[in-house]
Amino acid sequence: EVQLVETGGGLVQAGGSLRLSCAASGFAFADSAIGWFRQAPGKEREAVLCISSRGGRITAYADFVKGRFTISRDDAKNTVSLQMNSLTLEDTAVYYCAADRAAFYTSCTLGRSSYDVWGQGTQVTVSS
Repeated sequence: EVQLVETGGGLVQAGGSLRLSCAASGFAFADSAIGWFRQAPGKEREAVLCISSRGGRITAYADFVKGRFTISRDDAKNTVSLQMNSLTLEDTAVYYCAADRAAFYTSCTLGRSSYDVWGQGTQVTVSS
């Protein structure tokens, strides 16, 4: 079964940190670009950042990340991590990881429509 499972969400105070993980199964993970997206209540799902396939030499970030978040991947373990630091109330959302199985190995995109496998999401709540 093709699957992505996010873990690591929870409640954190503003200014704190959280690390999300995404575990993949059932498809060629190493050959897939991976993106993290988020959706806050009443808002559209938006891209956070992405990482290219095969070791992830290429990454891309949304402007609001501002150096606070980093993405990394471990192709041997079929996992991708999202390290989030200096969290603000505006970072409260459901976070999703997604796979772009058709991505060229030297690129990743923040375009949601390119991703064809999605996880179920994990809630991140930042409190004041």
